[in-house]
Amino acid sequence: MKRFEIFFGIIKIPTDFLMTVLAFLAAYKLRIYTEPLTKAIDYSVLPSTTEYLKFSLTAATALIIIFALGKLYSLKLTSKFSQETRRTTTLCGIWVMAIITYFFFTRTFPYSRLALFYGWALTFIFVLAGRALIRIVQIYFLSIGIGQRRLVFIGNNNITEELNQCLLKDSSYKILGLIGNRKPKTDLKVFGAIKQLEKILRRRNVDEVIQTQSDSETQDQDILEFCELNHIHYRFVPDLIEVRRTNISTNTIGGIPIISLKPTPLDGWGKVNKRILDVIGSIFGFIILSPVFLISAIAIKIDSKGPILFSKLDDGKPAKRVGQKGKLFKFYKFRSMQANTHSKRYRDLAHKNTRSDGPLVKIQEDPRVTEVGKFIRRYSIDELPQLWNVLIGNMSLVGPRPHLPEEVANYKKHHHFVLTIKPGLTGLPQISGRSDLSFEEEVKLDRFYIENWSILRDLRIIFRTIGVIL
Repeated sequence: MKRFEIFFGIIKIPTDFLMTVLAFLAAYKLRIYTEPLTKAIDYSVLPSTTEYLKFSLTAATALIIIFALGKLYSLKLTSKFSQETRRTTTLCGIWVMAIITYFFFTRTFPYSRLALFYGWALTFIFVLAGRALIRIVQIYFLSIGIGQRRLVFIGNNNITEELNQCLLKDSSYKILGLIGNRKPKTDLKVFGAIKQLEKILRRRNVDEVIQTQSDSETQDQDILEFCELNHIHYRFVPDLIEVRRTNISTNTIGGIPIISLKPTPLDGWGKVNKRILDVIGSIFGFIILSPVFLISAIAIKIDSKGPILFSKLDDGKPAKRVGQKGKLFKFYKFRSMQANTHSKRYRDLAHKNTRSDGPLVKIQEDPRVTEVGKFIRRYSIDELPQLWNVLIGNMSLVGPRPHLPEEVANYKKHHHFVLTIKPGLTGLPQISGRSDLSFEEEVKLDRFYIENWSILRDLRIIFRTIGVIL
C-alpha cells in the first residue's frame, strides 16, 4: 500500500476527534444563546466549560472507537462519499444512543437534552465536513498525479475494456496500458506480449496489475510469483486462476468480481499497528536495557582495540544490510570481533564456512571473535543496537533476518519473497532452532510468518525469544 493512502487514512482519526470536540463546544454555546427560545436554563446544574470539555474528549474517544469498529477508517479510497455519509449517519446514531444509555444508568453528569441533541447534530455535520475536506484534498493530489496507483492490465478481452471504462472514472488510478498477445480490442496502449511481462513491468514502474486473461506461454503462477517478488499488487478476475491462499479480498468494479491476493496481512492498518509496536517496543527496550548497553560498551572497549559499535567495513564504508524491497540501510551492532577483520570471512576463513546450504556465511570457531564477543553473541547482546534501526524505521522488532548485500546477491528467485517486509531483530526461525536450521527452512518459516502475520504472533515471538536467549 502506498504511503499516500496510509497518510490520508490515518489523518481521518485526529480530524474526527477534533471535529467532535469542536462540535460539543459549539453545542454548549448554542444552548446558552438559544435560551430565550427555550425553557430557561438551570445554571445550578449546568456543567462548567471545563467539565464539558472533559466530557467532550471522552465522547470523542468513544466515537473514534465506534467508527473503527464500523470500519470507517479504511486506508483505501474505495467507497463513494455518499456511502461514507450513510455509514457515518448510522454510527453517529449508535454513538449518541450509547451516550444516552450511559447517562441513564449513571446519572453522574448533568446535561441538557437540547445540548445533547445539538452535540449529536453538530458532530455529524462537523465530522462530515472534515472528511469532505480530506476527500477534496486527496482527490486534488490524485488529479495532479500524486499518489496514483500505476496500473497495467494483463489480457486483452471484453472484461479488460469494461474494467478500463470503470477505472477511468477513478482518479486514484493511472492506467498505463495492457499486456496481451491478441489484436487490440480497446484504445489502451499495448506494451507487448505476455512473454515480455517481466521486462515491461520493470520498465514501467507498475504498482498494480489486474489479470483478465490466462496465457499458455506464461504460467499464471509465474506471474503471481513475479508480482510478489517485485512488490506489485496483483488482482485477477475469478475463474481464471486456481489458487489456494488465505490472504484474499474480494470487491467489484462495474459489477465484475475481482479477487486481490495479498502477500501479507501487513498491509494498511496491519502496517500501521506493527509500526506502533516497533516504536513503543524499541523505546521501552532502550530504557530497560540501558544498563546492559553501558556495561557492554565498557567491556568491549576494555577487551580489545577498536570502536564499540560495528558500523563500518574494513575499507571505512558504512556497514549496510538489505531491507524491505531490497533497499540498503546503515546497520549497527556491538563489535564482537577484532577490528578490521570483517572481509576475512570471504578470504582467509572461507574454508571454515559451515553454511554451504545457502548464501549465508558462518565461520566455525571464528578466530576473529573476542572474549567479550563470545559472551555477547551467546546472549544476542550484540544485536541490541539494532533497536535504533527499529526506532528509525529501517527494521522491525520481528521479521526475517537482515542479510548482507553479497548474501542477497546469491539468493535464488523464491528467496527474495522475504524482502516483502522489513527485516527483524528476531523472527520465527530464531525461536525455532536458531543456527541449526538450513537456509531453506529459514525461508519457509519467514514466508509463513509474512503470510500469517498478526500482532499477537509478534508478541509471542518476542517473549519466546527472551526465553530462548535465557
